[in-house]
Amino acid sequence: MLKVDNINVYYGAIHAIKGVSLEVNEGEIVTLIGANGAGKSTVLKTISGLLRSKTGEIIFLDENICSLASHKIVERGLAQVPEGRRVFLQMTVQENLEMGAYTRRGNIKGTMEKVYAQFPRLLERRKQVAGTLSGGEQQMLVMGRALMSHPKLLMLDEPSMGLAPILVEQIFAIIQTLNKEGTSILLVEQNAQMALSIADRAYVLETGSIAVSGTGRELIESDNIRKAYLGG
Repeated sequence: MLKVDNINVYYGAIHAIKGVSLEVNEGEIVTLIGANGAGKSTVLKTISGLLRSKTGEIIFLDENICSLASHKIVERGLAQVPEGRRVFLQMTVQENLEMGAYTRRGNIKGTMEKVYAQFPRLLERRKQVAGTLSGGEQQMLVMGRALMSHPKLLMLDEPSMGLAPILVEQIFAIIQTLNKEGTSILLVEQNAQMALSIADRAYVLETGSIAVSGTGRELIESDNIRKAYLGG
């Protein structure tokens, strides 16, 4: 479904991403873990078209999307949930969700109903201004907003950041449900234990390069990975 091949990304003179290659097959949950500053968010932004790679290619559904504008990539069926819950603070929950469907044509009512079924709390709060929601509710809102574009592949950037443990479990349960319902997932996550426990496959990013890859189970059972990322 997604094949990232040898991307190199720079911030000025800083070589942030160094020859990264990864892939996501249809129906998979793939996770990208690594320390703060390893380049995980930069990889997602490059796939989304917010940053550009100097080399390589990004193939999504058999099309090279390297030169496409971000909104065109969303139209193709690839959506990103950004780090830090970037909701439109002055708009209502419903208006935020409608913004997620800006690339869609025709009636979005059915998609809206599905999102509300997935996130009942958003239905309760649909007329509430998004800036007044709790952190967990805002995370649900940005996930729901991304789903309004009807993505085939959903990329999530640190969805558990700053949330209480019970909310983290809820968010991860929702990710698994979305995957079972047919959405492929690329997950960037600092909570390596949780991420690896639900991932089919995983990549470890260290200072801009892929250091290790394998199945979620292989990585969670690796002594080196446990010591470095799981506190074991």
